[in-house]
Parts: sequence; C-alpha cells; structure tokens
Amino acid sequence: MSAPLRIRENGIELFVRLTPKSSMDRLEGVETSADGRSHLKARVRAVPENGAANQALEKLVAKTLGVPTSAVSVVAGGTARLKTLRIAGDPGALAQRVEALG
Repeated sequence: MSAPLRIRENGIELFVRLTPKSSMDRLEGVETSADGRSHLKARVRAVPENGAANQALEKLVAKTLGVPTSAVSVVAGGTARLKTLRIAGDPGALAQRVEALG
C-alpha cells in the first residue's frame, strides 16, 4: 500500500477522502481505492456549504499533525470528496506523522 501523500520541497501534499455531515470530527486511517491510490479517510460534522467542510478538514488535519491551521490548505478537489491538501512544514516529520495515522 502506498502512502496517501506526496513529498514536496516545503511540505507535503496529502490525499484525503472527506465525508461531511458526520456525527464527529475524526481521521479514520488510510484506505486504498479501486484504482490503487491511497487516501486518508476523514469525517467532519460541518456541512459542505460555503467551504465549511473544507475549513473543518483543514483544522482537523492541522490539530492532528501539530501544525498551525494556516499551514494547511485545500489545493485540489474543493467541491469533491477526494481532496488534495498542501501542508507546509518539514516534509520528513510530516510524512512520519501521517504514516503513524495509518
């Protein structure tokens, strides 16, 4: 199984499958889709209106990985379930924290 991330020069890109309108905010580990790509499963209570679910996802990932909320941003898939997050910081340390979630 591949890691749900891509190392970048100043951080990582994290691939996430988001489920909004959940009963609680949480990350549920790594899942591999039918096409073989891995992504981190996430659930948030927020509704997918006016970017509320994306903001909740950014806060959840920032808190879980121990980075400021400003270091996390949705860079692709803003209105889709499968999203790409850019997380600024030390790529090696961030990758280790993400792999520990698996």
